[in-house]
Amino acid sequence: MSSGSLSLEMLARIEEFLYREASYLDNPDLHAWLQVDTEDGTYWMPAIPDQVDPLNHISLMYDDRVMMEIRKRNFVHPRAASKDYTIRASHIISNIRIASLDESSGNCTVTSNFQCVSYYGDKQTVYAGTYVHELVKHDDDYRIRHKRVNLINCDGVLGTIIIYI
Repeated sequence: MSSGSLSLEMLARIEEFLYREASYLDNPDLHAWLQVDTEDGTYWMPAIPDQVDPLNHISLMYDDRVMMEIRKRNFVHPRAASKDYTIRASHIISNIRIASLDESSGNCTVTSNFQCVSYYGDKQTVYAGTYVHELVKHDDDYRIRHKRVNLINCDGVLGTIIIYI
């Protein structure tokens, strides 16, 4: 098998993985969504363009696995404020590219563009930007070690973000 066909096969698997992750967020099924993260996984949404790190600067969101579990529990709790209205979302992912690849492990960094439309409390909100996924090879699939969500308007006025984007 040529390296070209191998990279096309790998890209197809990565695309399917990213589409599956988006489907979990669209439903929203945070239990299934957390299963695609590693135990040391993080989710980061910078507050300014080109922010270099989440620890020395304020972020819109920077969650480790524990915080993601807490958000999931709060989200599904029957008395949670988020249950006042149905949350609906639709993600579109495009321009998926492998930015770096460790050929020995299969671990890689993937970039993509996204648009997410969410509907909550009679209000529709559009989010757009780029994703950076650091993926770890796991059997014949992947897991997310780190996800960075670069909103194009991260430094603008934003309402409450009800669900992961």
